Amino acid sequence: MRHDEPVTTTPGAGGSGGEGRGEGGERDEADVARYIERFAAELTEAGMQRMGARVFAALLAADSASMTSAELGETLQISPAAVSSAISYLSGLRMVHRVREPGSRRDRYCLQDELWYATYGERDKLLARFEVILREGARALGPETPAGTRAQESAEFFAFLQAEFVGMMARWRARRGAEGGV
Repeated sequence: MRHDEPVTTTPGAGGSGGEGRGEGGERDEADVARYIERFAAELTEAGMQRMGARVFAALLAADSASMTSAELGETLQISPAAVSSAISYLSGLRMVHRVREPGSRRDRYCLQDELWYATYGERDKLLARFEVILREGARALGPETPAGTRAQESAEFFAFLQAEFVGMMARWRARRGAEGGV
């Protein structure tokens, strides 16, 4: 499939959710490819592995939120090894999971349900770990030393972030529930 020609997507196929679509459900694959690469570049800039970011963006752009290795390779023009490496990376971050296609030996790679909520929901554990180690550091460095004071202030900052984060996630769940989502 060429990325510079409009195609009509079918439900469940790898297309995006309405973006770049013309009349009759057509979408401009060049627009979609630009979106995937732009979003992947932003994710890479934020610290995500480049190929993992590209695969994630392609999955996010797919109506079904899933693709096979061959579909990912064709969409992104990358090798099966690059797909495999990116999927391993994203699986480790709990952003994607594998699903065996019924009656087939092929796997589909799918985005996690409630992707952003689940991904960011893990952050409170990380914040708690940072708080604990920084409090230990403050004691080890001496609470009256400049380094100890800095570690204690950092621990308090992470405690604050954790409390705010937990509240923010609860407000999100309440908002989604009120909208008929999640």
